[in-house]
Amino acid sequence: MNEEKQPRYRRVLLKLSGEALSGGADGVLNHEFIEEIAKVLKKCLAKGVEIGVIVGAGNIWRGRQGKDMDPALADHMGMLATAINALALQDAFCHAGVDARAMMAVRMEAFAEPYTREQALHHFKQGRVVIFGCGLGLPFFSTDTAAALRAAEINADMVLMAKNIDGIYTADPRKDPTARKLDSISFCEIIDQKLGAIDLTAATFCMEKHIPMLVFGLDDPENIYRAIMGEQLGTSITY
Repeated sequence: MNEEKQPRYRRVLLKLSGEALSGGADGVLNHEFIEEIAKVLKKCLAKGVEIGVIVGAGNIWRGRQGKDMDPALADHMGMLATAINALALQDAFCHAGVDARAMMAVRMEAFAEPYTREQALHHFKQGRVVIFGCGLGLPFFSTDTAAALRAAEINADMVLMAKNIDGIYTADPRKDPTARKLDSISFCEIIDQKLGAIDLTAATFCMEKHIPMLVFGLDDPENIYRAIMGEQLGTSITY
């Protein structure tokens, strides 16, 4: 009799691209697509996996849209946009039967509790998904970097980067038809080659803290489950 396959990771930090949350549909949020993500996370929780989520805001606001604005203020708008996405995820998760808590790096108690490491760890012990909103609460730091830092704080086994592209390529595949998808790469190579798939600050931090990362596509939400179970997909990044 074969034993049931067990997850490869017990605690993960999942970075959800804001652009991916639109699910390729018109509008800011594709609610049916988010419901599919919630169902997959519920299946992961049933396997005993603890899940933290960092959400981006590219579906609402990107800093480059405010190129004529004060850059810090443009980033503050991005933080607020991640708060909207975090609350949308919390609602969808709870409707799917997944106990979830949104925690914000910027104090806004009328909407969600402020982030503290101790309270986040308490939520994990209670079987809840923790959604980290507002990035780090500081301008000039991307949500990729926020994902790396929160992963270190919560002692995550892996950072899962669910994006609107299926991995890391040797060049931008939308511009270079000769670009090749990489099955694996080191953080050092990403930094040396200045590959733009992830923020270089996040790459440097993960390398220094010995936190592995997996970049994969969110076109199929089941990829989250596959990644947690250790299946081969996307691009693995080692330190």
